[in-house]
Amino acid sequence: MFNKNKPLDNNTSSGLGIPTPPEPAKPTPAPAAPIAAAPVRTPEPARPAAARSSSLSTLSAGVKYEGNISGAGELQVDGSLKGDIRVVRVVIGEGGAVEGTVHADILEVRGRVSGAIVAKQVKLFATSRVEGDITQEQLSIEQGAWFQGRCTQAKRDTPGANMLEAPASAEKPAPAKTDAKVEAKPAA
Repeated sequence: MFNKNKPLDNNTSSGLGIPTPPEPAKPTPAPAAPIAAAPVRTPEPARPAAARSSSLSTLSAGVKYEGNISGAGELQVDGSLKGDIRVVRVVIGEGGAVEGTVHADILEVRGRVSGAIVAKQVKLFATSRVEGDITQEQLSIEQGAWFQGRCTQAKRDTPGANMLEAPASAEKPAPAKTDAKVEAKPAA
């Protein structure tokens, strides 16, 4: 603000050597030209959350659920579920536990699963504990994950086949029909 090396300005209004502030520059008028109207921006409506989160259902931590769950959406399990799951995508959180069969296209396990797993993509994180057989197309197991069971890679024979459909081998075969006649003779 004050500089000893700067000489005093001759433009002072008082005898104390305090310079008067310069007058602000006057704006020069713009040439008269037609002014194009700027496009009026209307505020964008609030976008709905991504479709992924809108179809996500959460089983909250600290709550025990009993029963089967099925649907076309996604499921986050942070609580305890005793029953089967059949949805497109399942995420079992670190505090989550499932006792039952899990059918999904995509399954991420950070918690516990006791039961069979049938999915296209299965990822077992380091905190996971799985007790049961896994049938999958792709399997990823992080170091530290605990898995007890058999692992079978599903065949990709039918393009577009949905893993959520029950496998044909799981259905009971129809009893064979026979035309043989059986005669029962009374015991003597």
